[in-house]
Amino acid sequence: MNRKVISIIITLTTVSLVAALITQLFWVRDASLLKEDQFNNSVKVAIKSVVNQLMTSEEVYTLEMADINPKLYVENIDLFSAVNPAKLDSLLNVEFSSMEIFEEFTYGVYRSADKLFVMGKYDGTLQQLIDSPHWVSLTCLCQSESYILTVYFPNQKSMILSQMIILPVMSGLFLMVLIFSFFFTIYALLKQKKLSEMKTDFVDNMTHEFKTPISTISISSEILSKDVVVRHPEKVKKYAKIIFDENTRLKNQVERVLQIAIIDKEDYKLKLKEVDVHQVIQDCMDNFNVQVVDRKGNLQANLEALQYMVTIDKEHFTNVINNLLDNANKYSPQNPDIKINTINNQGKIKISIEDKGIGISRENQSDVFKKFHRLQTGNIHDSKGFGIGLFYVKTMVEQMGGKIDIESELNKGSRFTLSFSI
Repeated sequence: MNRKVISIIITLTTVSLVAALITQLFWVRDASLLKEDQFNNSVKVAIKSVVNQLMTSEEVYTLEMADINPKLYVENIDLFSAVNPAKLDSLLNVEFSSMEIFEEFTYGVYRSADKLFVMGKYDGTLQQLIDSPHWVSLTCLCQSESYILTVYFPNQKSMILSQMIILPVMSGLFLMVLIFSFFFTIYALLKQKKLSEMKTDFVDNMTHEFKTPISTISISSEILSKDVVVRHPEKVKKYAKIIFDENTRLKNQVERVLQIAIIDKEDYKLKLKEVDVHQVIQDCMDNFNVQVVDRKGNLQANLEALQYMVTIDKEHFTNVINNLLDNANKYSPQNPDIKINTINNQGKIKISIEDKGIGISRENQSDVFKKFHRLQTGNIHDSKGFGIGLFYVKTMVEQMGGKIDIESELNKGSRFTLSFSI
């Protein structure tokens, strides 16, 4: 899948996500408005029912019954004759309860002409009551003045939100799952694309790496078959060594490919037993020293650990050391200088392999243990190998209960440190 197709998919999916988000926001808003309309209608029905009951009531509220300023009573006698404040309060509570409205509220009756409140429970909420959408005219009860019965719910918005909270919560969860799925899919897609490119690079590089020793062996074998060469033992020895070296190189390359195949299939069973790591290191150095000397380099060991018996898989541990030595040699441009050190520290043995090669930049250090990752220095084949050595090393070290760390500085070299419990 090329980059253009991926970009189109990401764009379309992003647009779809934004559209879904906007749709959900509109839906939540509409649901909130609908809930608010339902509440307002319920309140309106309740207060109209209260007025209807007051109309049919024959009870008269006299000055002797009133606990208010006589002047106020006289000025609004028509209203007080028709409406008993105590009865109004009781009716409001009963009607709101019947409509399943149990929220705290204030109410009052005021003259529409001068906004003077004449009855009710309205302390501190006069303006809110005047601005409230919950009101009804009392003209049907007294016609001398225009009075308004109004009700205000201080917690109306939070009450409506609490009643419909499940909707935005479920909507939010749905969107979060959708967004997570989107980003995970894009991440997986890009990762798969990168892996595909790395595999293509791996195949190309593997072809190149296999072709070189095969060609060298073929040419050397052809030269050895000539009579003119057979008569010169030193030339026979020279070309025989070339064939041996290239064959060894080819064998090592095949071994690395097999290592990654084993890891991919998880087709490995560790044979854990106590191993003398110093002896393994020494054997690896003896086998590897030829390559270092051939490049006029230096390979030395400081095996200072006093406890060096570790429960590991000897074969895989040997491969780990060989891989690290090969990297140290491979990434040393000339005259490799490689040191192997062991020490005991806090119940562990630490094995470090250090070189003075090209080093690894800080931004690349987190990637060196990834499958198929190779340090690029311009041309794809500048760094020999398949990009699977350090992936194999990290995988096997961790499978054996160990840990690997890297310290490196560009153009100054690298140090890989293995830690195992003893």
